[in-house]
Amino acid sequence: MAQTKRKTKHRGNAAGVVESRGRTGRKPTAEEKTGKPTGPAKKKYVDKRDKPPSWLQAFYKAAIAAVLVLLVSMFLFKKANEAVALFPIVLLIYVPLSYYIDRMMYQRYQRIKAKERQARRNAQ
Repeated sequence: MAQTKRKTKHRGNAAGVVESRGRTGRKPTAEEKTGKPTGPAKKKYVDKRDKPPSWLQAFYKAAIAAVLVLLVSMFLFKKANEAVALFPIVLLIYVPLSYYIDRMMYQRYQRIKAKERQARRNAQ
């Protein structure tokens, strides 16, 4: 049987390791060598506490809590219909509770940040 001609080069060495060829393009500029991002990639980290609370976030948290209560109550009551009846009640209670707790924490954090900014201004 005749062998067919190989269309690609062999990749790797005897151990099977493929080694990189090194830089084949243009040389990087001094700015690119520093590794500091510029432009849109240079975004500052956004603290989670800086985002105001939303009802959707509160609903997600309440849904997770309600599912956990559902699972625990199914094991405790041993009656699925009682546990399922408790689910919407827990959800109705936890959604506003979660929202107002998030709002309270957000306002507290904003007050602390404002005091820190004021202290920095007074120090200058």
